[in-house]
Amino acid sequence: MGEFIIKMPDVGEGVAEAEIVEWHVKTGDPVREDMVIAAVMTDKATVEIPSPVNGTVIWLAGEVGDRIAVKAPLVRIETAGDVGEVQPVGISQTPIAETPKAEIAKPAPAAPTPAPAPAPAEKPLAAPSVRLFARESGVDLRQVRATGPAGRILREDIEQFLSQGTAPATAKNGFARKTATEEIKLTGLRRRIAEKMVLSASRIPHITYVEEVDMTALEELRATMNGDRRPGHPKLTVLPFLMRALVKAISEQPDVNATFDDDAGIITRYRAVHVGIATQTPAGLTVPVVRHAEARGIWDCAAEMNRLAEAARSGTATRDELSGSTITISSLGALGGIASTPIINHPEVAIIGVNKIATRPVWDGTQFVPRKMMNLSSSFDHRIIDGWDAANFVQRIRTLIETPALIFIEG
Repeated sequence: MGEFIIKMPDVGEGVAEAEIVEWHVKTGDPVREDMVIAAVMTDKATVEIPSPVNGTVIWLAGEVGDRIAVKAPLVRIETAGDVGEVQPVGISQTPIAETPKAEIAKPAPAAPTPAPAPAPAEKPLAAPSVRLFARESGVDLRQVRATGPAGRILREDIEQFLSQGTAPATAKNGFARKTATEEIKLTGLRRRIAEKMVLSASRIPHITYVEEVDMTALEELRATMNGDRRPGHPKLTVLPFLMRALVKAISEQPDVNATFDDDAGIITRYRAVHVGIATQTPAGLTVPVVRHAEARGIWDCAAEMNRLAEAARSGTATRDELSGSTITISSLGALGGIASTPIINHPEVAIIGVNKIATRPVWDGTQFVPRKMMNLSSSFDHRIIDGWDAANFVQRIRTLIETPALIFIEG
């Protein structure tokens, strides 16, 4: 008998540790080659770690939520062969929504054998995003037939399971009293989001300014442009117009397009406008970045925004596509509510919150007329942006949106 050691891989340049976000095994469990044994995460990226050998787990480094140093032992596996060790190597990273297998150096492989589907008593193999989808769908993964490599369950397997009508029916409890509680440890992306929100709210004195904007003219223009769009052009939402309005407003008030290093006391203003678009994904909130919005037209902004949003939701966005924003837009679409108090994406100094569009009666001087209205809820770092400047910035955006032809006028 021998012992095989798997070490915490290097999951990113300059990263000293990674968080355990999921164990697929426990001490005493048998494992087989290529079976995923753990998922670790850092900086909104998750990497799955497979076993390079067949054997039995005899030791795990910690619990879900624990942070383990790079190159420190992560798992010990008892094998029938000689003692060995897996050295950490470079790993490509993607967001938590989908995660690739970690590339791990291993001894000369034995003759490959077909991997059996997981037995009913064995913990099913699935990516974190697939497990989330199963939980949201009320599906027990042990009942799902796996078609992926090494007996892994894919999202398509769950969808097939649901389409066959084999999901268990939900029990009807009527008005029965419920006394159960559930404790959920904050881990992974949810923990990263919490840490960043606390950092922003505790270190940045926010000022939030809400302004009502008449969207009628822009909505008419948007409908016309969507009706006449060329093949291959994406359907326009409000956001590409807002991005172009931001570019124009920032040219007049460059202090808004900046980051603030409060430890060093340095404000960095950017000529480039890299717009972060807060996007909800199955794993949590991410902020893909439309780079150089100042050099993009309406259609280009829309196409790039759609590409990044899809990449974020599907888990294929890269680290570079999820970082480097200079100002952020937050939108909940139809769920946007009347107003909001968006939290600044630290270390930026401004965030623009988009609320829902609703038809309201508006007094035009002689009578009430129906107009499509929307509130912009925008927050600013009050250390850098005075209230007067914040109001002027939002008012400039309002003017551009209410007279959308101005968005297209250069100079």
